[in-house]
Amino acid sequence: MHAPRVVDVVPGSPAAAAGLVVDDELVSLNGQAPRDIIQYQMLVDEPHVDLEVRRGGLLVDVSVAKAAGEPLGVEVHSALFDQVRTCDNHCEFCFIYQLPPNMRKSLYLKDDDYRLSFLYGNFTTLTRFTEADLERVVTEGLSPLNVSIHATDAEIRSEMLRNKRGGMSLRWLRALLDHGIEVHGQVVVCPGINDAAVLEDTLCTVLEAFPELHSLCVVPLGVSKHHGEARLRTHTVEEARAVVDLVEQWQQMYQQHLGRRMAYAADEYYLISGRPLPEPDAYDGFAMHEDGVGIARTFELEFTGQATEAISPASGFFAWVDGAPPEGYRAPRTTGASQGLVSIRPKATAPVAVLTGAYGAMVIEPLVDTLERDDVRVITVPNNFFGGNVSVAGLMVGEDIAKVLNEQPHGHRYLIPDVCLSKGRFLDGTSPEELPRPVEIVATDGIALREALGV
Repeated sequence: MHAPRVVDVVPGSPAAAAGLVVDDELVSLNGQAPRDIIQYQMLVDEPHVDLEVRRGGLLVDVSVAKAAGEPLGVEVHSALFDQVRTCDNHCEFCFIYQLPPNMRKSLYLKDDDYRLSFLYGNFTTLTRFTEADLERVVTEGLSPLNVSIHATDAEIRSEMLRNKRGGMSLRWLRALLDHGIEVHGQVVVCPGINDAAVLEDTLCTVLEAFPELHSLCVVPLGVSKHHGEARLRTHTVEEARAVVDLVEQWQQMYQQHLGRRMAYAADEYYLISGRPLPEPDAYDGFAMHEDGVGIARTFELEFTGQATEAISPASGFFAWVDGAPPEGYRAPRTTGASQGLVSIRPKATAPVAVLTGAYGAMVIEPLVDTLERDDVRVITVPNNFFGGNVSVAGLMVGEDIAKVLNEQPHGHRYLIPDVCLSKGRFLDGTSPEELPRPVEIVATDGIALREALGV
């Protein structure tokens, strides 16, 4: 286990007053060596914290006095100080197996750690969950958690996860619900595998066996051109419509028996099938916004001014915790020169182009058309890097954006959503500074786009 290492100290904070500095290793806090940021936060909430610090190879004792609950004022290097619990499933539909080679190493890490579910909103299958994990979740109130269900039929779930524990591990879902833990479920629908009758059985079993589930998102399989599985394929339009119909039928059933809709089809299903999006109140507060449920509708509300602030809800521990840098899709989107504009800014009166993925264009173009402005256009960026049916803005890469920009005129303003960046870089490792035209990085919500367009 590695001790948390200090990467930043807030000026004027209790930590700064006590003399903590960057690169200090916090060996113990009040006599305990924390395994992760969850335990760390509970320890530093105390009004008096005695730290054993490793500094330059020497152990130093540091005492911090502060108000109870007052932030220590330290940021540490990671959320987990022991080893991340990796995933021992071998799901044929796992997108990590569909990544192209030679990307940064961290992208190939498969985790199945309930702590990352609590911290970041990651999904866990519970196949590596234990009695000790349950005790900790319940005792420390680690809620909400996100669980990948995929199918409630034991044999089918084991087959999909390629793990003999796949079927039986849903007993932990029942145990979590029995102890009052809020759980959000997910079903990744693979055509010909867990759709149609299997999906209906799953929706039925959820009502019978897991009615306390807070929500259940039904999302389509993502298929890149790099997968090597014979059974994987994208949905047909008819299959997408069938999924929407089935989910909406079961929403009525859940509403009748539970007083709430519970299950929601991802926006992609409506875009693929050409069906109109549900009304805002049909999303019941957009609980699964980060899993692609209701993003299009919230963007519309934001862009049209019906929402005065970004609706996108923050979930997971990092909605409020002080201490460790958010990682993955919670990492800072832009850094350094990529904060806002890069390169030389075109004139404010220049024509504007909004660059986005194919799905994003389907949502944004009708909204831009309502402005009746001939100086604003939407440009779809085909995702040749991943290929397949990958069409979301969050997976756009610099290589594909550069190809599109090379064909665009100089002197225009080009807007790119920050969701496709992590710490200032695209998934292919390139940065906005390397693009052939100056770009503006805009927050991925309708209010930010509206402001960027001067509406």
